[in-house]
Amino acid sequence: MDVPIGSEEWPARSLLGVLSLPARMELLGLGTEARFNAGDVLLREGWDDRHVLLLLSGSVKVTATVENGETSLLAVRAGGDTVGEMAAMDGAPRSATVTACGPLTARKLPADVLRELLLNRPEISITLTGIIANRLRWANRRRLDFRGYPAKVRLARLLVELADCYGADRADGVEIGCSLTQPDLATMVGAAETTIHKVLSELRKDVLLKTGYRTATILDLPRLTRLADLSPPQP
Repeated sequence: MDVPIGSEEWPARSLLGVLSLPARMELLGLGTEARFNAGDVLLREGWDDRHVLLLLSGSVKVTATVENGETSLLAVRAGGDTVGEMAAMDGAPRSATVTACGPLTARKLPADVLRELLLNRPEISITLTGIIANRLRWANRRRLDFRGYPAKVRLARLLVELADCYGADRADGVEIGCSLTQPDLATMVGAAETTIHKVLSELRKDVLLKTGYRTATILDLPRLTRLADLSPPQP
């Protein structure tokens, strides 16, 4: 299997980034390899399939349909993360759609393989449980942000947390390692797209952010963290 095994290859807070080398190698040896192109649907909301995907590279968007028929962006995931583990664990239909943002590679694990692994390897079970708990906390913070902060602060909070999870140090700042459009950002912070356009312009003018085609680099993370009313990230 032609994939890296070092924890430095994946975000530090992802499943593959947290696991010890023996546990990581065991996990990487399971399932079959699957490759996807930009726009491919990996998992579909409402479907009854049960496998889980371990992302090795690339990034995905997790979306769901709300009551008025519109699509809401719930989260992004990148290499080192899993998607689809909820249906694999509880047997319920898929609660969200997962779409590739660009070319990516994954390991496809049947539900019974995942369950046997979690029963036999407490390290992997405890780590995955902790990651799922962190995702729930993240979702709860987004709900609280909607009521407690204006759009500019909500976007700053989102950018800081994305940088913390998926950021990569560059010469000019921290590049957020996932592909998000302005409509994506608008749905994630609960603001109109025109508002996000204005806020991004302000952040660029304040020399806090540099944006390109589906890219964003935080130029001054400490100052953006203060704007976001967040504690500085732990080293």
